[in-house]
Amino acid sequence: MEAGGDTAAPAPGDAEDLEDLRLPSEEAGDGGGTHENPLDPGDTGLEGTGPETKDQPPDLLSPLPQSETPSEVPSCTCGLWGPAASETSPMGGPESGSGGQGGDPSDEDWRSKRKHVFVLSEAGKPIYSRYGSVEALSATMGVMTALVSFVQSAGDAIRAIYAEDHKLVFLQQGPLLLVAVSRTPQSAAQLRGELLAVHAQIVSTLTRASVARIFARKQNYDLRRLLAGSERTLDRLLDSVERDPGALLLGAVRCVPLARPLREALGTLLRRCTAPGLALSVLAVGGRLVTAAQERTVLAECRLDPADLQLLLDWVDAPAFAAGEAWAPVCLPRFNPDGFFYAYVARLDAMPVCLLLLGTNPEAFHDMATCRRLVEEGMHSLGAMRALEEAASFSHDPSTNAPAYSVQAVGAPGLRHFLYKPLDIPDHHRQLPQFTSPELEDPYSREEERQRLSDLYHRLHSRLHSASRPLRLIYHVAEKETLLAWVTSKFELYTCLSPLVTKAGAILVVTKLLRWVKKEEDRLFIRYPPKYSTPPAAPAASTDQASHNGLFTGP
Repeated sequence: MEAGGDTAAPAPGDAEDLEDLRLPSEEAGDGGGTHENPLDPGDTGLEGTGPETKDQPPDLLSPLPQSETPSEVPSCTCGLWGPAASETSPMGGPESGSGGQGGDPSDEDWRSKRKHVFVLSEAGKPIYSRYGSVEALSATMGVMTALVSFVQSAGDAIRAIYAEDHKLVFLQQGPLLLVAVSRTPQSAAQLRGELLAVHAQIVSTLTRASVARIFARKQNYDLRRLLAGSERTLDRLLDSVERDPGALLLGAVRCVPLARPLREALGTLLRRCTAPGLALSVLAVGGRLVTAAQERTVLAECRLDPADLQLLLDWVDAPAFAAGEAWAPVCLPRFNPDGFFYAYVARLDAMPVCLLLLGTNPEAFHDMATCRRLVEEGMHSLGAMRALEEAASFSHDPSTNAPAYSVQAVGAPGLRHFLYKPLDIPDHHRQLPQFTSPELEDPYSREEERQRLSDLYHRLHSRLHSASRPLRLIYHVAEKETLLAWVTSKFELYTCLSPLVTKAGAILVVTKLLRWVKKEEDRLFIRYPPKYSTPPAAPAASTDQASHNGLFTGP
């Protein structure tokens, strides 16, 4: 059951008011009623839009674009896929990625995968496939190209096809075509967000200008030559979306839970260690942010998009950077899709703590290495290494060193897991969006259960942010758990509760959770970002000073 409406919500600091909340009745009208079986807007058919300009550059400082409500055209069926595999069929694992063998659409194991992602050129040249070999899928990708060309010949652009329990989502980005084929509960907009993340990963390696220039010279160029070795990076990206959807779903980054004095001391340390052309300094553990410092002289008046920062965090968490130090170019697609930064990446003291220094000088490796030694010495003197090592060692998952905390720390019986994103950041402390969530524990320690919880979160997010009928509050009783999703002007919250929790009990649990978040917010989030490493220029007016003192400040 889902309920929506304009029920006033308390701030985390006023969580006691939640006890008086009454969920909207099941007889609510269209303004925010209840739905037993919410459906996607269009279970079958084809979505289309009007004529679109190809290779239109996105806003460099904007968040991830959201798809507009597409126009509907008569339904159709598609011959790309045969009968759908059952929902209980085995899920694909990382070993079944693009580097594996097989991939013939007649292969039952390949067809049993819940979601496929394909990247190909406008000429139909295969570039990437999430499962199987791209060579074996050349005919399938040719059909995709034919579909896109056929719709384009009519002056339209194909966006999605609904065929039985499958969704086929198409995304055209310049000379590249990205396609997702899914039978998961994800909406077309959510799948399109994944495709945008895959495209951003490709652009981070080659830049958008280079890709456009290559295909302008030779339309049937095999881009795999330049992306050799990047397939595993794309596989890991899609795996992380399946297992831990919070970052992409909420458009935010996750911070390492850390005492505020220590985080501020680390931020001060980064600001003191500068080098010629240094633009951004980042400390991370297990793909999660500890703190960062930005150079005004290089990134003046610019706001780093959370998608770019998450791309960097995932990038430095790759096995290639597991030890030693590295120097490599990297493009930030949201900041500037046509240029490179030069990244110095180093593991500190043979630990999972990673230092990332982003600069504009291709000859600054030795200067960056000097910065690394200063940061390492400073962290030892602060005792930060021990604190970060303890945070990283909490995780029960042997496959990750990501720092986490237990849901038991909240002290709310019946609470199993949650995603929380604060939205009440003051204007004079503008910063990147952040979220927090505990480690997944029993009964979500197995991969199948994690996947099922991820599906539930995607379904709730889709209903809350529906383009046709958005909701503010959803209370849903599932077979194995109870879920409550809530979005207000101050926070966005998704909670997973015990199946035995009543509606009144769920309200009490959320009350305790909001109080706990308010108490721990200085440890869970970067509430007051550090200033720039170099002294800021004198503001034009005193009213502008406050808006220029934050991390990743926007204009």
